[in-house]
Amino acid sequence: MNKATNSLNWFEISVAEIYRAKRFYETIFNIEMGQIKDFMDMKMCGFPWETYSGKAYGALAQSQMHTPSTTGSIIYLNANPDMQRVLDRIEPAGGKVLLPKTEIAPEAGYMAFFIDSEGNKMALHSNA
Repeated sequence: MNKATNSLNWFEISVAEIYRAKRFYETIFNIEMGQIKDFMDMKMCGFPWETYSGKAYGALAQSQMHTPSTTGSIIYLNANPDMQRVLDRIEPAGGKVLLPKTEIAPEAGYMAFFIDSEGNKMALHSNA
């Protein structure tokens, strides 16, 4: 991983009811979150962010892949410049790929899900 990049670039907080969760986070942080959107069989609502700020940001997410639990949220780790190199190392290292490299949208890049060696559901993001 390039030392000049963020190790974390995206996070999702799993929710059971996105409208309730949106109200909760808007209330506790005194913010206005983005509109709730249907996206790839998910409902998502983004936290405020500055375009090209270089800072990590994320969203609330409701889907079959997103199960709220006290064990943690899905963390997207930066897999730039080549996600496939990272994915190819997961299973030999003792993990399991759940969702291979999948395009989110041309302007948003790619994502993948995996189980790490400890049983944590994690994710990757890359621009290409």
